[in-house]
Amino acid sequence: MDTSTRRAPSAALIDTGVVPILRGKRTGEHLPAVIDALVDNGIRCLEITTNTPDGFAAVAAARARYGTEVELGMGTVLTPQHVDAAEQAGATFIVSPHTDPALAAEAVARGLGYYPGAFTATEVLTAWRLGATAVKIFPASVAGPRYLKELSGPIDGVALMPTGGVTLDLVPEYLAAGAIAVGMGGPLLGDALDGGSLTELGARARAVLDVIREARS
Repeated sequence: MDTSTRRAPSAALIDTGVVPILRGKRTGEHLPAVIDALVDNGIRCLEITTNTPDGFAAVAAARARYGTEVELGMGTVLTPQHVDAAEQAGATFIVSPHTDPALAAEAVARGLGYYPGAFTATEVLTAWRLGATAVKIFPASVAGPRYLKELSGPIDGVALMPTGGVTLDLVPEYLAAGAIAVGMGGPLLGDALDGGSLTELGARARAVLDVIREARS
């Protein structure tokens, strides 16, 4: 595949270094408030999953509210139809738990950022050669920062984003191991999507951003 049109990681992702993963299984009624709370506290790149109720509508509504100020993506993208629906909603990137040539072709052709999941060196290089913007190392918690460091040694030049069980205390280690950013779900979102405290969510968001700034300095 011609990857000359590979979409680079956005400034929002690189600058902040974190992608909150919004996955709500029961209801989507709290999505708008959660998105607003994250943005109000400095988050500029968000992923809303396809299996979250009203997820596509939430992306469209957030795009209308924030324009290009915030980068919005769809996660758990499993089919070309998901890619189409994500683009129609206003998403500028897609994330998958796996690597699929059909999804890669759709994302690259549409100029979308593409973050496929991979774990082994073979999978990572396959994803990269298909045009990945960055490769999501998933599930990162299975092996931790040391694995990322070992993996990045022989495949220098491939952008890696560990996701899955990434906790606040391990963020500096992942960045030191070569991650361009981290994806964070439960450890950052907590119970906010079930109606939990938005004040506490905001505090967690600020804490993550502070840790990333400190680690990079």
